[in-house]
Amino acid sequence: MRYIVLLVFGLLAACSTGVPDGARVVVAGDSVMAWNRVAGGSVADRLQSRLGEPVGDVSIPLAQVTGGVGSLNIPAQLQGLRVPVVVVNGGANDLGVGCSCPDCGAVLDRLISEDGRSGAIPALVADLRGRGSRVIWADYYTSPRYAGTTCEQTYRVLERRLGRMADADPGVTLADMDDVFSPDDPTLFAADRTHPSELGSDRIAGLIAPLLAPLLTR
Repeated sequence: MRYIVLLVFGLLAACSTGVPDGARVVVAGDSVMAWNRVAGGSVADRLQSRLGEPVGDVSIPLAQVTGGVGSLNIPAQLQGLRVPVVVVNGGANDLGVGCSCPDCGAVLDRLISEDGRSGAIPALVADLRGRGSRVIWADYYTSPRYAGTTCEQTYRVLERRLGRMADADPGVTLADMDDVFSPDDPTLFAADRTHPSELGSDRIAGLIAPLLAPLLTR
């Protein structure tokens, strides 16, 4: 039942996503980016306030990098888009709720190889770079719901691999949400102890906005 509710929410949220004319930044990815959109407090909303210009938002709850249909697939969210900067996250839904994947090592390898050069995430990033976009990949924070569990190690592996990917291309930046989040601060999280509160979404925007400034002046 919870999955059905989330799916309906995701499909309804799709109706309010889009890329305004003249947008130089587009946010894509999963529910971490899309959360608080109904209240006007998503990451894209907060970035738009900070930048003083339109920001596109194609992120959708439940979206995956390697699966999903239509906008529930993160590469499909960005299909055909050509903008100066794409801010994107993803991978959590591929790993399953609470990293419930039967073999998370295999899922990680499909997402991104140990050296950060192959897999679905590097392929997506290479495609965006080939269109002339600079990419900011937003790496996940540690949420209270999963802090101290075995999931933490899985996401640490993902972070290291993403770092290697970013190091190999000056047009790719890794933004680590753990730099502005603490699982010990409940004000940063929604009632489910996983997704960001409006303050949390604002923190993510505050992390990303300074990274955008030099990219938008070139």
